[in-house]
Amino acid sequence: MSLLLAGVLSACGVSVPPAESTGELVVGTRNYPATYYIAPDGEAAGYEHDVLRAFAESQQWSVRWLEKDDPASLFDALDRREIHLAAAALPKAVVRDRHFIAGPVLFETPVHVIVPADRSAPRSLRELKGKRLALIAGSGHTPMLARLKRKHPGLVWATLENVWPEELLARLQAGDYDAVIVNGMVYDPMRNLYPDLRVAFDLPEAQKIVWAMHPLSSQALRTRLARFIEGARHDGTLARIHERYFGHVKQLERSDVLGILERRPQRLPPLRRHFQEAQTLSGIDWRLLAAIGYQESQWNPYATSPTGVRGLMMLTGETADRMGVSNRLDARQSILGGARYLATLKDSLPTRIVEPDRTWIALAAYNVGLGHLEDARRIAQARGGDPDSWVDVKAALPYLSRGTYGRVVKYGYARGYEALGLAENIRNYYDILLRLEPEYDPLINLGQRESRADSPG
Repeated sequence: MSLLLAGVLSACGVSVPPAESTGELVVGTRNYPATYYIAPDGEAAGYEHDVLRAFAESQQWSVRWLEKDDPASLFDALDRREIHLAAAALPKAVVRDRHFIAGPVLFETPVHVIVPADRSAPRSLRELKGKRLALIAGSGHTPMLARLKRKHPGLVWATLENVWPEELLARLQAGDYDAVIVNGMVYDPMRNLYPDLRVAFDLPEAQKIVWAMHPLSSQALRTRLARFIEGARHDGTLARIHERYFGHVKQLERSDVLGILERRPQRLPPLRRHFQEAQTLSGIDWRLLAAIGYQESQWNPYATSPTGVRGLMMLTGETADRMGVSNRLDARQSILGGARYLATLKDSLPTRIVEPDRTWIALAAYNVGLGHLEDARRIAQARGGDPDSWVDVKAALPYLSRGTYGRVVKYGYARGYEALGLAENIRNYYDILLRLEPEYDPLINLGQRESRADSPG
């Protein structure tokens, strides 16, 4: 009888108990570049993931994530009260249209009209008349266009069900449509993967991104969320998390993206094993090291600058000597030396600096040196920022070339803006390589090589 009852309750669905009583927050989400995904290190990541994790930690709760394939399934789970809230880049208007409770606004995002980059871009909705326009069902863009259609009666569009934003962009790039509509939160993390597309213009209305809660959800949960977001906006927590996922994505020009995509098939393959060896020795993802190598020399082992830095990883003579590099123009030596140097920089930073800020700050030091980097951290602190946070250090780096903060600068003038640009470029190239190149596990790959060596041949 108890088994039958359990089966009936499971079929009907059982409301999740309040998080305040269990200490566990149950969140429904979708696998989105900016919302929730599994990072290369195997850990969950994403803008909304990080914000909710910070909220849960502030309440001393744990978080359990429930992934759904589409908005309808997510809203069904919320309707059945299987989750406390839904987090999936949800526009406030969509949440209210479904008669759910909208949580505090995380941020506003523009709504882009995306078109192929090689065509004359429309400058207004009037110029979209007669064009093949598409958007995703449940994105909140249909009501926007419906209102705009009153002024532009010739406007028509296709509404696609169960389509991911990346698939929508891929279809546009393939020529299935003339234009598509996505918001900036969705488009920005993927813009470097689609250099043949660009933003033509924005719709007049922005979208407010929120979390969704059931109308019968706990008032205590709503109050705690509102207080947390208000405090996180005030103390910089939201800004730091936003910078991690969106702060660098507009750094590259279209030509930069096309450059790495065009050079990758020819130049990267013979270097891949050296970057992977460097990962084994340093513990740094080989794709990050490859991103540094591309930024420094475009994977050219014989690169030389007017200032005397040379080789694929563009090491100075002094740095090469310290890292045991006898020939800077030898690709393997340069890559291993660059990896050792970055690992040394990371180890030299205060232990309290956490990832990913630790890596981004070390990337800036790779260019400007630890002394000038420490000056930038002092400037960040003098400006009321956090010297251990990349979002504040990156804002301080350009001041190294100005006299404004001479009283806190110990090592003198430096081209901090160049270090900032290098670090942000590398972050973008790393994002691209993460998508295009597989991770490297030394144990798995060693086993595969040994198996091939043992097989008869």
